Amino acid sequence: MSVETVTQDTAVLAGPLTLIHAADSAPGWWRSAVIYQVYPRSFRDLNGDGVGDLAGITEELPQLAELGVDAVWLSPFFRSPQRDAGYDVSDYCDVDPIFGTLRDFDVMMAESHRLGLRVIVDLVPNHCSDQHPAFQAALAAPAGSPERDVFIFRDGTGPDGQEPPNNWQSHFGGPAWTRVEGADGQPGQWYLHLFDSSQPDFNWDNPAVHAEFERVLRFWLDRGVSGFRVDVAHALVKAQGLPAWGGRADGGNSEGYPGHEAPMFGQPGVHDIYRNWRGILDGYGPDRILCAEASVDLHRLAHWVRPDEMHQAFNFPYLHAGLDVYRLRSVITDSLTVLDGVGAPSTWVLSNHDVVRHASRFGYNGQGPRDGDGIGSADPQPDHNLGRHRAAAASLFMLGLPGAAYLYQGEELGLHDGIDIPGHLRQDPTFARTGGQRLGRDGCRVPLPWRGGEPHLGFGSGNDPWLPIPASFGELARDLQSGSPSSHLSLYRNALACRRELNLGRGSLSWAEDWCTGSSLGYLNGTTLVLMNLNHEPLEMPAGDVLIRSLPASSGHDLASGETAWIDLGPDTAAIH
Repeated sequence: MSVETVTQDTAVLAGPLTLIHAADSAPGWWRSAVIYQVYPRSFRDLNGDGVGDLAGITEELPQLAELGVDAVWLSPFFRSPQRDAGYDVSDYCDVDPIFGTLRDFDVMMAESHRLGLRVIVDLVPNHCSDQHPAFQAALAAPAGSPERDVFIFRDGTGPDGQEPPNNWQSHFGGPAWTRVEGADGQPGQWYLHLFDSSQPDFNWDNPAVHAEFERVLRFWLDRGVSGFRVDVAHALVKAQGLPAWGGRADGGNSEGYPGHEAPMFGQPGVHDIYRNWRGILDGYGPDRILCAEASVDLHRLAHWVRPDEMHQAFNFPYLHAGLDVYRLRSVITDSLTVLDGVGAPSTWVLSNHDVVRHASRFGYNGQGPRDGDGIGSADPQPDHNLGRHRAAAASLFMLGLPGAAYLYQGEELGLHDGIDIPGHLRQDPTFARTGGQRLGRDGCRVPLPWRGGEPHLGFGSGNDPWLPIPASFGELARDLQSGSPSSHLSLYRNALACRRELNLGRGSLSWAEDWCTGSSLGYLNGTTLVLMNLNHEPLEMPAGDVLIRSLPASSGHDLASGETAWIDLGPDTAAIH
């Protein structure tokens, strides 16, 4: 094992255990994988234009292999006007020039294969860019034409069609409908966009849309990718007649409007789409996967990962559970129980490109930022040291869980959100569509610090980065952390090595009831006790070998406040497990 063990002499674990999940022996690399999300424009800028690129990813892939991850998920790098950081696609089968070329992609794929890393690409099938040739053709065509039927065009309501077809709202603020001009220059029909007005929704009732995305899947599978993360996978099919909806724009539960009734999300027709896609991927071999970004409750989430549909789905309830021990226990229990019922693995995640980084979220003792709103200089500020301390504990707790884990670039460095971003530099469409009332997600997307002594902390040596890098990132640069055994980066490296050696991703889970209190949470995975202490006071650990702890400087029998440890209880554990 790559980490030293410390033998404890305190009382053995003797309390009751509650088995939730048995060890997993089903085939499939994804069932226990650690997958690292790369946000290309913020990862590494090799050509000096201020924006990360595919060549930069290729350059640093050895760092990810050394970290110990199994696969890399790339956020969109396709041709795009970049109105929503690439989630507005104008060509699904080409690379945007700001990221490079298809040749650069192929070079990156070759390097990933050399290093034993799989590559998963983002797919955005709900909507495209308004610059996509198909949408431009729809604008030029008359109402009722085949071109318009590729999207969701409708006549308006009220006098002269001046009002939108219904009351749906955009995720980014404002109405989910935009009116276009007819060929005569007069106001015409409206088109639906659940997100920005530059992102028209496809009409998945049209067979031509199905055929186009089947072509896109095959294009990237032929280039060697291991699968797809499917953006807003629950939104493709809308309820017939587009009925009015007075609930939340994101389909979340609200008083009088339960999320499962939202007419733009979770419609039964989406499952036929994914069954068809699963057949396409299976034709390329058993190791290609689909992962759903479907923001629905856990019981509905199981519908996306039935044996003939997707392989994985993001576990948003876990991300939103924070450091609430009761909520964490409930979400973990429900996740494993519900997903075991359909033979699927659970996934675990703490940060991504759409939420405030967990090193910032956990830096508050009270109310922190709302999802998607970010943190500005005028907002209550997180305690970065406290947040990083708690983030280490939360990450180590998560990495001990059975199933697959997703990491967001930079979390292994303990990065916090960028806060001091001037309004004129903010690029998230949420900021513009709400007149600055919601800051958006730019703070979690600032570029990475690679080398402390270089311009722009090694992100790139040319133009200023597309978003400013906080000065405080200087002490968190990868090269500075790499040689320190007590750094956040070393914690991740050691945890991933230990996780792999103990096969925790394929392991079991039983709640160690004596350690599940209002301020601590403990579970047993095989013979490994994972114990997190959120009490204000130290917690005495049971007898066993301490394999790793989130505060590397800690020693002795006590688990500090805000610390997590992995403790090997030895072979006799099987007798009580």
